[in-house]
Amino acid sequence: MDSFVYTLPSDPLARPLIEDLARDYDERYGLNDGIPSSFELQRYPAELFGPGTGGAFVLLIRDGEAIAGGAFKRTSPSVAEAKRVWTHPQFRRQGLGRLVMRELEREAAARGYTSMELTTGARQPEALGLYRTLGYTPLFDLEADYEEIGYLGFSKDLAAVSGDVAATG
Repeated sequence: MDSFVYTLPSDPLARPLIEDLARDYDERYGLNDGIPSSFELQRYPAELFGPGTGGAFVLLIRDGEAIAGGAFKRTSPSVAEAKRVWTHPQFRRQGLGRLVMRELEREAAARGYTSMELTTGARQPEALGLYRTLGYTPLFDLEADYEEIGYLGFSKDLAAVSGDVAATG
């Protein structure tokens, strides 16, 4: 049975997520000014994804192993920023990314955030599709060259999600 576990990126249980994200970033984006793209994963301290700073880091666990996960950090008192959304390569195309995002949205709404923001890269078409199907509004011109834009931003109002939390919680 699958279950969500809240932890930190520094937890050994999160190692597959962090290592596979690093591999994926480096394969897709290579070097940026001579620095591996995976360096992005070191940009924020693990504590920013913990409850003490308004963040969350969640893993979807199956048979004791992380098969998907994601996080958010506080951007402002009302805005959470989704980060590190990942699904193990063996389990992709099964809707697990959608489950993780819904869990992150639910948790953010329960903590009083009113919107969720995120960015993804131009070379991650599956992420673009996921966020659009989940109701995220693109904050960029959909007709533009994504490579020229670089980071593709999205936003979503969590009012409907917080209504779901109130109705079920």
